[in-house]
Amino acid sequence: MLRIILSQGKLEMTESEFNKLADETLARIEHSIDNGDTDIDCEMNGGVMELSFENGSKIIVNRQTATREIWVAAKSGGYHFLWRDGAWHDTKDGLELFEALGRYASEQAGEQISF
Repeated sequence: MLRIILSQGKLEMTESEFNKLADETLARIEHSIDNGDTDIDCEMNGGVMELSFENGSKIIVNRQTATREIWVAAKSGGYHFLWRDGAWHDTKDGLELFEALGRYASEQAGEQISF
């Protein structure tokens, strides 16, 4: 169980708790791609995941330890996800990470993709 502390109205977690969650999240994305029916290449390098599509476009997913966020760079823009209520949520619109990533990947792949 994660120990999350409420500090100045913001949810925080220790660095090791964040890294564990981020690792689990990146592994889930990679597993989904490896076991899916889509032609997306997935490459990990030091906490940075690069998803490459047939059309040459990419999505980058990486951890931002200092802010305890997962950042996503897609063709449609850059997004920051913060852990709250048991999931990663976009800091602007509250969209859950896996739902959002499915949208971004579907737009770039030209086919429906789910994570």
